Amino acid sequence: MRRAARAALLCATLALAPAIAADWDVATLMALLRAHPPGRAHFTETKEISVLDRPLESSGELVFTPPDRLEKHVTSPGDERMVADRERITLERGGRRQVLAFADYPQVAVLVESIRGTLAGDRAALERTYALELSGDAPSWRLTLTPRDAAVAKLVTRVTIEGSQAQVRRVTIDQADGDRSLMRILP
Repeated sequence: MRRAARAALLCATLALAPAIAADWDVATLMALLRAHPPGRAHFTETKEISVLDRPLESSGELVFTPPDRLEKHVTSPGDERMVADRERITLERGGRRQVLAFADYPQVAVLVESIRGTLAGDRAALERTYALELSGDAPSWRLTLTPRDAAVAKLVTRVTIEGSQAQVRRVTIDQADGDRSLMRILP
């Protein structure tokens, strides 16, 4: 009798598995991210730039305040801060401060929006610039953002964001010129 009960339980579990997997889609991921926005996290970043002999490495802290304020404070190897707030970005390094409007620097805007939009769970913001493709499942997902606009595609071939549940863990930006950055986000 025990064997029959186990077999029935196994069959029921296997029958439900496709239904559970079918519920995992972009809308579900965005709702999960929207419901659990991150606040503060540490990061490490590696940038591979073709004109350099070795990758650039940095680390620091990210702060996201929904819906549209993203701060990146690099503490190593030097001290610099980038704050994207609404339609502008403020850069501070070496005692100098520069404020840029996203309208004047669309290449910066699309990169910032890929991260900000994902953290906010804002599908509409992402889909204005990117085609979205989600793979994996809730415990281990990958969202690939591919530029819709040819002008953007000349700068960025894709942004890949990986995570688990409502946590973004990695952001990889592949640029059209072959340069690449990988940011690991640590809660």
